[in-house]
Amino acid sequence: MSIAPQLRNLNIDLPACPSTLVKLSLLMAEEDSSIDQLAALIETDMALSSAVVRTVNSALFGLLKRVETVHEGIRYLGMAQVAGLTYEIGLRGAFPPSPLLQKIWDRAGIRGLAMGRIARQLDVDPWQAHTAGLFAETGRAVLYAYDRQRYQELNDQSDEALLCAAEIEAFGVSHSALGAALCQSWGLHRDVSDSVRARPNSPEQWPQERPAVQKLLTIGAAVDALLLNPTSAGDPDAVWHHLEPVAHQVGLHFQAFQLATMRVCERLNIPQGEA
Repeated sequence: MSIAPQLRNLNIDLPACPSTLVKLSLLMAEEDSSIDQLAALIETDMALSSAVVRTVNSALFGLLKRVETVHEGIRYLGMAQVAGLTYEIGLRGAFPPSPLLQKIWDRAGIRGLAMGRIARQLDVDPWQAHTAGLFAETGRAVLYAYDRQRYQELNDQSDEALLCAAEIEAFGVSHSALGAALCQSWGLHRDVSDSVRARPNSPEQWPQERPAVQKLLTIGAAVDALLLNPTSAGDPDAVWHHLEPVAHQVGLHFQAFQLATMRVCERLNIPQGEA
């Protein structure tokens, strides 16, 4: 996939994808990839492998038995979920640590995990859903790494569309465009990069996107509203009132979508709205 020429003209570097994650993306694109192949690939990087096992054993997953290997983790959580965790760890390592980026990665981990689990119950690709959630805000990390002081001045803007407008004025590019470019450069599926690019758009604009992208956007909107936004999470009825026509518009069965999302929100060891 090619990156938009106007982005190449900007003096903003995208972090290179670690070689293990390049191979991981190719492996997950294969229809007949196996648990053994995924475990063997992750275990070629000892630091990454130990980080994956440590994350799988964290309180977030609440496993009754401690896992000792990546292979065991995959058997408990599934290939898409462990692959997504591996990408999350790789993403965190590609940027310098900071409190702002820590908040972005914490939201990304929750969003990706929840989206992947919801997608699995709706016949939507769980790997694409997990990575779409994980990369949703990565463009913000790129801009922050490029000019920390100037980007912090924009950080108080909570409305996605207004934030993108402010970013374009300040940097010549929005975080959504940069995030989509990062997805492309890291070899992720086109549906993932397009969902990251279109995320700030209103649902009225989503019909311009392919059906798979519209579903990713809808699942992401539900997770953001019910798990990551304390204000909207306090009024779930209003969230579902807004999302019901959107779900019908994008071809999701609303009751199944609502049930899957509520089930995932309840099972994750995170109080709704407090992430």
